[in-house]
Amino acid sequence: MPKRSYLSPKISPAARITAAIIEKLEVGTKPWIQPWRGLPVSRPLRSCGTPYRGMNVFWLWMMAQENGYSAPYWMTYRQCASLGGQVRKGEKSSIAIFYKSYTKEVEAADHGEAQEETRRVLKSYAIFNADQCDGLPERYHPTAEVLDIEPEGRAEELDQFFARIGANTREHGSSAYYEPVADRITMPPISLFDGYDQFCATLSHELGHWSGHKSRLNRDLKNRFGSAAYAAEELVAELSSAILGAELGLPVGHLDNHASYIASWLKLLKKDDRAILTAAARAEEASNLLLSLGGYVQQESGELSDAA
Repeated sequence: MPKRSYLSPKISPAARITAAIIEKLEVGTKPWIQPWRGLPVSRPLRSCGTPYRGMNVFWLWMMAQENGYSAPYWMTYRQCASLGGQVRKGEKSSIAIFYKSYTKEVEAADHGEAQEETRRVLKSYAIFNADQCDGLPERYHPTAEVLDIEPEGRAEELDQFFARIGANTREHGSSAYYEPVADRITMPPISLFDGYDQFCATLSHELGHWSGHKSRLNRDLKNRFGSAAYAAEELVAELSSAILGAELGLPVGHLDNHASYIASWLKLLKKDDRAILTAAARAEEASNLLLSLGGYVQQESGELSDAA
């Protein structure tokens, strides 16, 4: 098997992640789609139990799926040792990314005097999945539970969550879409979906767009199909719906997988290796807004600042 280009430590973290996602998209796979259900938590977790944010979510999902890891926990070598565990000999590390801020003295263009400027640089550090470690406490290897597809009361809970968000939504026709001018989401009737979960997953995607309205997160939504800005916004909605799916236990594998969308994302990512990081950061903002409006209680973030 040829060595994957994104495994090289010589390239930057952004380029490494982008190369990996491009490789998946080129064979028609969306790496942020997670088909499994039954685990107690779907987001990747730090050793302390707090969830990763931003691009780390999608990157670690991809690494787990590619390597067959089922544990949601990730940790550094030292963290593993402090928990009484040991990374097995020969195991290869993955990376997590974060932004580190620093100040630099620069000369002002207008008057020539030096002034301090705050900048951020993307950094990475090595981590291992709990499945790569021996001797960890049992809680780091949670067992999957058999869950009903539609457990009793679930539909009512989801109804209440989406109702609290307060988006102007109507059921009409056979297509799902968001209209920025009218600030309205149109959804096909529930009867046209295979299940209520899939209706909610599609609604989550459209709410991703809804979050970008000028009265909320103020993203540019006036873009034509085929433009880079349109592709970027679709990517934000895709990623934000994946995060909502992880938090609410919704399937997202059935969402639009048209070749035209994948082609537009490939064009975007090949032109800018930080585009996926930007989209993930905006998706994190969008999902945080929607989860907050819906009354969903999220765990606090950890010590390091994710690349979000």
